[in-house]
Amino acid sequence: MEETESTRGLTSSAGLVPGPYGEETMVCQQTHISNSRVSIWFGGDPFAYNTPVLFAQFVLIFLVTRSVFIFLKPLRQNLMSAQIIAGIIMGPSFLAHYRSYARKLLPPGGSMILSTAADIGLMLHLFLLGVQIDVTMLKKAGRSAMLIGTIGFALAIVLGGLALVTLANVIKLDDKLLRSLPVIVAVNSISSFPVTTSLLADLNILNSEMGRLASFTSMVGDLSSYFVTTVMAKVTIAIRTSQWGLLWSLFWIAVYLLAIVFLLRPLILLVANRIPEGTPIKESHFIFILVILFACGFCAEVLGQHSGVGSFILGMVVPDGPPFGESLVYKLEAISTGLLLPAKFVITGLIVNLSSIKSSSAAIVELIIIFGYIGKFLGTLATSYYCSVPLGDAVCLSLVMCCKGVIDISVYIILVGEGVVDHQVYTLLILTMLVITGMSRILVGHLYDPSRRYMVQTTRSSIQDSRRHNVDLRMLVCIHNEDHVPTIINLLEASNPTKNSPISIFVLNLMELKGRAAAVLVPNFRKGRLTSTAKHSKHIVNAFSYYARENQDSMFLQHFTAMAPYSSMHDDICTLALDANVNILILPFHKQWTVDGKVGNAFHSIQIVNQNVINKAPCSVGVLVDRHQITGFLTGQFYFRIALLFLGGADDREALAYASRMADHPKVTLTVAWIRMRTNDASIRKETVGDPDPDIETMDEFRANAVGKKRIVFKEEKVEDAVGTTEVIHSMEDGFDLFTVGRHHDPYSPLTLGLTDWSECPELGVIGDMLASSDFRFSVLVVQQQPIGTGFLNTNLIRPISSCKGASSRVVHQDSPDTEQSIRSENNVSKSGIGLRFE
Repeated sequence: MEETESTRGLTSSAGLVPGPYGEETMVCQQTHISNSRVSIWFGGDPFAYNTPVLFAQFVLIFLVTRSVFIFLKPLRQNLMSAQIIAGIIMGPSFLAHYRSYARKLLPPGGSMILSTAADIGLMLHLFLLGVQIDVTMLKKAGRSAMLIGTIGFALAIVLGGLALVTLANVIKLDDKLLRSLPVIVAVNSISSFPVTTSLLADLNILNSEMGRLASFTSMVGDLSSYFVTTVMAKVTIAIRTSQWGLLWSLFWIAVYLLAIVFLLRPLILLVANRIPEGTPIKESHFIFILVILFACGFCAEVLGQHSGVGSFILGMVVPDGPPFGESLVYKLEAISTGLLLPAKFVITGLIVNLSSIKSSSAAIVELIIIFGYIGKFLGTLATSYYCSVPLGDAVCLSLVMCCKGVIDISVYIILVGEGVVDHQVYTLLILTMLVITGMSRILVGHLYDPSRRYMVQTTRSSIQDSRRHNVDLRMLVCIHNEDHVPTIINLLEASNPTKNSPISIFVLNLMELKGRAAAVLVPNFRKGRLTSTAKHSKHIVNAFSYYARENQDSMFLQHFTAMAPYSSMHDDICTLALDANVNILILPFHKQWTVDGKVGNAFHSIQIVNQNVINKAPCSVGVLVDRHQITGFLTGQFYFRIALLFLGGADDREALAYASRMADHPKVTLTVAWIRMRTNDASIRKETVGDPDPDIETMDEFRANAVGKKRIVFKEEKVEDAVGTTEVIHSMEDGFDLFTVGRHHDPYSPLTLGLTDWSECPELGVIGDMLASSDFRFSVLVVQQQPIGTGFLNTNLIRPISSCKGASSRVVHQDSPDTEQSIRSENNVSKSGIGLRFE
């Protein structure tokens, strides 16, 4: 019979045949059917060819997964869960029941092409996960993380094993099922580091205390589970097939891993060291790494391992972070994680067959799976509580350790492909994973709030407190890029550090987390040298170090670097502010201006960081709008002109306290404009007769202290409404370099009524937003005094500023045990090994 375009297809014949582990589907198809050469107008069928089917499958995967994700996103579920559920919907449990759909979009011959593309995506994804892992973290894992990771893994195996032994003695189990159950117990104990860090990043708690402990714990558990599951899988296959020579593969796997570490790693480091700092990798270097990657995948397949194992290990020996690791992630992530990897998750769901679940044996398997999760939860919970982790954090940590992800799915697929587990066990593993992981994400998102640590209802730290109690000023300044350095340094100098009134400065260089999986908050010096993280920002470090050396006996300086997602970067800022007990932290505004006064760049991610810090900081916050007016003014003979607008309120009083300190500098002039209502009506001023007005008391004290100081000018402006306030501001626009103002003002006050309609940046407040508009050319500092309910004092966490008094201009490069414990938030934190990580 002559074959035509309409009769030729991907599957000429298919049937069940005996395979090495059971019945398998044999597919016979043409070898030259990649592309359709006859259009549908001439009777051609595009679904009879590999390439059109593959394209259609990718489109269908995108549409179904995104549709499912719309319903799952409000439940705090991630895209991976949506992709697996989409695969279940597209698979034999639902849509594949329709023969026309299955024949067109999921033909047996076409699934091989999709699986190959998905495996390549998985291999690339695992490589990227490996690239983002800092293997030196294992050396920094504290005793608590080691203990929690080991006990949690062991207890999961113990409880699962006890359940297996008990059920095997009570119920007659099928021999095939009995051989697969020990592997289920081992696999169920896995807590993968990449999975854990991805979950923490999704929940915006990657750089929280619990998040750092979870990262360390999962890394320890990862090593334990990998070796145990690999050995058990090989032993099980050897017992089942009586091919004891398979055990030799364990030896060759070890040789393979050692070759990657001791042969390929030096070669890759040689390539990485040839890349100039600040430049991306060359295309030739990128192709070179890809060739090595595919070679490692090939060798892994030769040794009977999944190609992802070799790619993951190779990624771990590649330098993480910028520029090498960051460039690799940037180049590969879109194609691997965005396009090819979803196909792998969908295939995971396609293999699920709900009809394979049999009530008699399914209940036994499910019990063993559940006992494994219970063992993981209880082992982590008990050990965490023993290590003095607060109970609430211990519960959340235990839930995180029970979550599964891409690594676990890869193991499940390997096991079902090798015949170690059947489709019923595989289906139960996937369904249980979806339920437990989904519930854990919801519970952790609801129970754990990292900001509670610095939002407790106790006390607050402010500039007014430092001046009232005659203690030294402690400042935290945040830097996003080198452009912020000159202005910040000049602002610090204007803050008037002197021998009798020194300033303790903590410089935090903020970097978006790229090219690595774990968040970082580390000091920039260890043993007198820059750490590896700080080398990416050494120009910033050098600038502040030079400034500190030029201010002998008046300054204490510490450098830190934080690498975190923008969505949770505020946690690092607030944590350091609390641990350092700072009085005020300075944030750069998210907009940058050009020389001609126009907005050059606007970084909305930085704006989100600033808003989060303003809402949660345990101290006063200052947002600095830099228009290059205070850069380099101290190098000349001119005075630096500061204006303060005082409309009343706690924030204005805090701004006045800071401006008063700056006014003590010999090169600073300060003009204070007190804007008041022209009428003295008590109802308008919202004052109660007989009660002291804190604004009036503050201004009376300021005027009394300013008597005889020629560089301080005080004037009182009485206006009737917001128009008058605006006129006063415009009358002062040409005579000053820096305007200082409080953030919050009474929105119902006639002084500001109506101005909120034009506000674009709520983090600046009504007046600050007006001053930051393009109508003015001066720089602006908006100050907020954090309301009560933020932060508790812990002055032993960082070297006390009193130790610097009189001779405190040292740049701290020490590496003493006290320094390593300096940024530990509470007793439970230092015991559990979380807090700042030192390199």
